[in-house]
Amino acid sequence: MNKFDVLVIGRSCLDIIAVVNQFPRENQKLPLEFRLTEGGGQGGTASCCISRLGGRAGYVGKLGDDDEGKLCLKRLQDFGVATDFVEIVKGGQTPVAYVFITANSGARSIIYERNTLPKLKINAPLEQLVRHTGVVLLDPEVTYLGGQLKKVAGNKVRVVYDSERWREGIEDIMDTADYFIPSSEFLAAAELQFDDISFNQKIIQLNRKVAGNLIVTHGEKGAYYIADGALYHVAVPDVSAVDTVGAGDNFHAAFALALTRGFNLHQTVKFSVAVASLSCREYGGREGVPTWEQALEVADTLTERIVAS
Repeated sequence: MNKFDVLVIGRSCLDIIAVVNQFPRENQKLPLEFRLTEGGGQGGTASCCISRLGGRAGYVGKLGDDDEGKLCLKRLQDFGVATDFVEIVKGGQTPVAYVFITANSGARSIIYERNTLPKLKINAPLEQLVRHTGVVLLDPEVTYLGGQLKKVAGNKVRVVYDSERWREGIEDIMDTADYFIPSSEFLAAAELQFDDISFNQKIIQLNRKVAGNLIVTHGEKGAYYIADGALYHVAVPDVSAVDTVGAGDNFHAAFALALTRGFNLHQTVKFSVAVASLSCREYGGREGVPTWEQALEVADTLTERIVAS
């Protein structure tokens, strides 16, 4: 039996979330409606989502020994995430993200601190951990580990990659990840040279550059994916969204967990869209994550349709 359903490797940070009625222009002053502090980061939030959905989630990452790091660690543990493999860096500074949410739309603007903690490296304990895991989920901050980890994982362990933007190591992981899942913004990368073609054609062209399965998230428009030579689309359900922070992280988390439950690709994408959408019901990206049963109920109402072939 695997130690974890999903092993998540990547970024944890502290999110300071400020809710405003209107995002200010430069040199403009507007009142704050309310604020809250929550654990954040793609890897940290994805881990919490997997655990909330009932999966056995392990998180590998680094935190500083500062107050911010202590809170991030506590929040992971509050959700039942295994944190045995979190390295606490003495004197390290846990990164902070400042998230501004517009109340009437749920839109968010983020200003984040770059991570100054030492980079993660593959060592013997991590190799063993990977080999005893069902699925490994990598977030953008550890793109550089992708090809190496796939060699360690082999064919028995599936690697899911959360792609945010073009960065060092991206081509390696495009060649090795079993599931390459970028947001629609990735399609605009200058390196892809996808000028003057339609959105659907960009996905089809990207699919030719990806060795594994390609799934593209598109915010409130749902998700697109290639299956059996056709481009499919799954629209989002009708949800009263107040905050889209963490929606993408939760999509990847749900996707990784669904793979361990024997779902086919169509079922996996619909389940992931349902989880990501429902997670937008509360502020902070974590408290709105549904239970497994709630997510399945909504996923069963969604349909996939062919939009290009």
